[in-house]
Amino acid sequence: MPIAAGEMAREPTAAARGRAVAHAPAIGVLALQGDVSEHAGALCALGVEVVKVRLPADLARIGALVLPGGESTTLQLLIEAAGLRSPIAARLAAGMPVLGTCAGMILLAATVLDGRPDQWSFGAIDLAVRRNAFGRQVASFEEDLELDGVAGGPMHAVFIRAPVVEAVGPGVAVLASISMSGDGVHPVACREGRVTVTAFHPELVGDHRFHELLVADAVAAAAG
Repeated sequence: MPIAAGEMAREPTAAARGRAVAHAPAIGVLALQGDVSEHAGALCALGVEVVKVRLPADLARIGALVLPGGESTTLQLLIEAAGLRSPIAARLAAGMPVLGTCAGMILLAATVLDGRPDQWSFGAIDLAVRRNAFGRQVASFEEDLELDGVAGGPMHAVFIRAPVVEAVGPGVAVLASISMSGDGVHPVACREGRVTVTAFHPELVGDHRFHELLVADAVAAAAG
């Protein structure tokens, strides 16, 4: 059954994960910049086929996509240079599941509050985000996050020049939040339909729950 907008997915059992992987389509990782090998490694650890997406033709081979961390404006330029902007937008509009981490969150958000005048985003999830909200690379940090709607206990999260969510739409489920000094509590992991985003880097810590969620979404989408 399709996951409704804002519905929070539960972590599948080991048996359910095994069944999902057995029926999972290939999962793509945008391979233009960023944590490509780390995301690919997490997906390979789950037993799914991984396609490194560099050209529009690669999209025909996949049932879901990871937009990794990196530098969002550089990624935008590379996506356009590779001729991928319109094909990715079309697949997202057709319901392709996607996981965006750090810069991937920025690329998927509806609104980028502090972007350059020529900055664009796919608008796949109803969020307003602010880039580099925690400061420059030297201000990177790690923290254990409580996850709402994802079983398995806290997740150790790595924040590197991370964005933050300033506003969420009514159909968006907030999966994790963080308290920012002097600026209140802000979401750092969100989900709408089969679009999941994190401000942090789950691919760096060996905890594959967000990748498992993407695989489950891909299986559900393939089943119609």
